[in-house]
Amino acid sequence: MKRSLVGLFAALVGVTLAAAPAMAHHSFSAEFDANKPATLQGYVTKIEWTNPHVWFYVDVKKADGKVENWGWEMGPPHGLQGRGWTRTTMKLGDEVKVDGTLAKNGSNRGNARSVTMVSTGKKLGAASSEGETP
Repeated sequence: MKRSLVGLFAALVGVTLAAAPAMAHHSFSAEFDANKPATLQGYVTKIEWTNPHVWFYVDVKKADGKVENWGWEMGPPHGLQGRGWTRTTMKLGDEVKVDGTLAKNGSNRGNARSVTMVSTGKKLGAASSEGETP
């Protein structure tokens, strides 16, 4: 009896831990506003190549000369790899142009539809919402 309770507890812990990433995942429309398209250009300051979404951060110079840091969500790593991305496609310091959709809450965050590498003009799809209807 004691052994079966330990096994049951271990199974419950395993299921809970496996479900945690899925619970943290969100739909595009929960966080981003399809009616707020944006195009920003700046320099990459940070890249987080992790599940469930890749995030990167860009310093953008505003018209008044002040610099703002923007976080951009892309699709999952495996989806991006299918569209030609690798972990080294975008590097710290690269200048990029991002086309995407802004966050509903007005923060400096967005969902990237595409990223253009300014130095080469290469444009890659990036949207985590591809295949969804925003």
